[in-house]
Amino acid sequence: MFLAGIWLSCQSFAQAETAPTSEISAGAVSVPVPADVQTLDPQSGLSVNQAAPPEGVQPDVTQSEAVQLAVAHQAKTHAGMDLSPLGMYLAADWVVKSVMILLLSASLLTWAIGVAKQLQIYTANRHARRILQTLVVADTLEDGADNTQTGKGMGMALIHAARHELRLSALGAASEGGIKERVQARLDRVQVSAGRRMSQGTGVLATVGSVAPFVGLFGTVWGIMNAFIGIAETQTTNLAVVAPGIAEALLATAIGLVAAIPAVVIYNHFTRAIQGYKALLADISVALLVLISRDLDRQSTGETQFAEPQPMQKAG
Repeated sequence: MFLAGIWLSCQSFAQAETAPTSEISAGAVSVPVPADVQTLDPQSGLSVNQAAPPEGVQPDVTQSEAVQLAVAHQAKTHAGMDLSPLGMYLAADWVVKSVMILLLSASLLTWAIGVAKQLQIYTANRHARRILQTLVVADTLEDGADNTQTGKGMGMALIHAARHELRLSALGAASEGGIKERVQARLDRVQVSAGRRMSQGTGVLATVGSVAPFVGLFGTVWGIMNAFIGIAETQTTNLAVVAPGIAEALLATAIGLVAAIPAVVIYNHFTRAIQGYKALLADISVALLVLISRDLDRQSTGETQFAEPQPMQKAG
């Protein structure tokens, strides 16, 4: 009997060594834990199966565990994505991308119009000032026209329009009041045409300044809507998952403001500059009317006569 008891104890000890177990200490008692019990990973917080499943057998994954794995994967993906403006553009939805491209194109068009219109206004003002200075010091209309033969711009168009009307009026009987009225009407039409030509392109600036913020807001609303759809699909409000989508959406509004603010500033600047240019043309018209009135008064006393009618020259 004693030998049989020793033999049974040896068999039990051998079986205990072949079965892998782990112990969890609870006070003074050590409890053996089977190797196939799941534990929690202290870093990720996800359940980890310590025992590897047999070959060809897929482990059972519950729905909650699948959601946790998907959230963890998506959070890891967003955490490693590029959050620069270019990176957010590349990761955005196609609608948001289209909005961004449209707004960037509008911004480039705004600056192109701004540079071209600034050069146009500067050149026109320079020519108009030179012609005005010449007419102010001229004694007669013919003297002023001769001294401005090399001039350019709409100031020359005003001079040619005034001379053309005087030559037509000299072909027949005409009163001083009628001549002045017809010359004034021609000068007014030339000024209106010059102002219309100078204002071309400013309507685009006004449109961009007023519409661009709303276009950017549309892109933002669309992007945030997609972000909320992603929240519903992942069933989590983790900022690592939600924040990148919202940042992509807000980028559209930022680009809209970048396009709209310069457009409004440039439009207001050109509005004032065009008004100043129109004022210069009005001064040229007044100078021409003064010279014409002086010539008419001298003609009435027999001191001067109108020049012979000549073909009207084209303004430079």
